[in-house]
Amino acid sequence: MINSIQIIDSLDVGGAERVAVNYANGLLGFVNSSHICVTRKEGPLKSSIEKQVGYVFLNKRSRLDISAILKLRKYITSKKINLIHAHSSSFFIAFLIKLTLPRIKIVWHDHYGKSEFLSSRPKFSLKIASIFFDQIFSVNQKLKQWSIDNLFCNKVDYIKNFPVLKNSNSDTTKIYGNEGKRIVCLANLREQKNHLQLLNAFKIVVEHYPDWTLHCVGKNFGDDYSKIFFKRIDALELKNNVFFYDSKKDILNILNQMDIAVLVSKSEGLPLALLEYGLSNLPVICTNVGDCGKLIPDITYGVLLDDDNATLIAKEIIGLIENKDFRQKISIAFNKKIIEEYSEEKILVDILNKYNLILKS
Repeated sequence: MINSIQIIDSLDVGGAERVAVNYANGLLGFVNSSHICVTRKEGPLKSSIEKQVGYVFLNKRSRLDISAILKLRKYITSKKINLIHAHSSSFFIAFLIKLTLPRIKIVWHDHYGKSEFLSSRPKFSLKIASIFFDQIFSVNQKLKQWSIDNLFCNKVDYIKNFPVLKNSNSDTTKIYGNEGKRIVCLANLREQKNHLQLLNAFKIVVEHYPDWTLHCVGKNFGDDYSKIFFKRIDALELKNNVFFYDSKKDILNILNQMDIAVLVSKSEGLPLALLEYGLSNLPVICTNVGDCGKLIPDITYGVLLDDDNATLIAKEIIGLIENKDFRQKISIAFNKKIIEEYSEEKILVDILNKYNLILKS
């Protein structure tokens, strides 16, 4: 009998956060009870959590917030939870719970987005905590190998992300630009997502096709990088061609109004955005980082860039603009691949099998 809880630090609209919510929702009907714990901050994804999913918010103020730890411990014991599935940095509170409840099983899900820069990844506290992990899930093969080489848990598996796109009941986002001439980039405003280089490339595109527009959807953290992003739009005179929407819940609605999808990150794990592009039947251009090459192994499925050079990005975008038949062909093939290999049901069955093995060990 599985009573599982997903633990995530926030409900902002990010990849790891959406995966945690997808697991909590998707496991309903497959486990005895499914729960989700948010440690630090609630956010837009809260409305995406199904009513049948148990929910607890800790409002944790510091790493060793005793009241938050005790609140989670009380919730776990009262709900008879026997398996914690901790996502990203929430591993630490799971580790602290394990110290007080030795019977509990811990799965740690590694979503680390900077898989191209693993040599500089902080690991001291993670290494200690990993002694108490029963299983590690990694979103790509590089992260799997890193855990094998650096951590103390001897059960490490690569687990595919899966996309879930549903119609939102909230107000739908108004999309600007000309219908049939829109490009989307679904990524929070972080340096690794490489928006600045995308803007440089899009400036070249606009010189050839001034009626096309770029639509950036993702969280604005209000930091220095965000400020540079908006200044770059002004400097490149792209105010009439680039639109920024911040975090949005109606992703399906937005993607359904787009014609080309791009993701030119410097580093990735297995980007959920790329899976959602495929599920939405969009032709894709992305950089060859993380496990993107597994999603787009050749030109049949999309355009994979070995370099994030602005001129190259612009060239490939222009190529798709000019060849509508090719766009349609690769979008159909990519959509089929995502449905066949990254479906929710297929991956959840695998997860359930691993959960059962963990609980039996």
